[in-house]
Amino acid sequence: MRDRIMRSIVFFDLPNIYAADRKNYNKFRRFLINNGFIMVQESVYSKLVMNGEQASLLFNKVKSNAPKKGVIQMLTITERQYASMEYIIGSSNTKVINDESSLIIL
Repeated sequence: MRDRIMRSIVFFDLPNIYAADRKNYNKFRRFLINNGFIMVQESVYSKLVMNGEQASLLFNKVKSNAPKKGVIQMLTITERQYASMEYIIGSSNTKVINDESSLIIL
């Protein structure tokens, strides 16, 4: 069976009123960026994963680095589903990879 390219999306709403909360917010955001996530919009980040097993490992990694306060949600969908997203206002500044021919693995 062929592996499906998927996209894991992290949505978060973290408090940032107090200095300690801002520090946790920035630490979590840096964690996402350092682990290959790209910003889709403020507080929404996504990352390509090669299959469901990799998505599960990524979920555990995000969960172990999540701050204690706030709300963090994670959704994994196929790249084809992500590519079918429709923009009501604006557009994406990132190119969507919707098939394996466009994917480069380093």
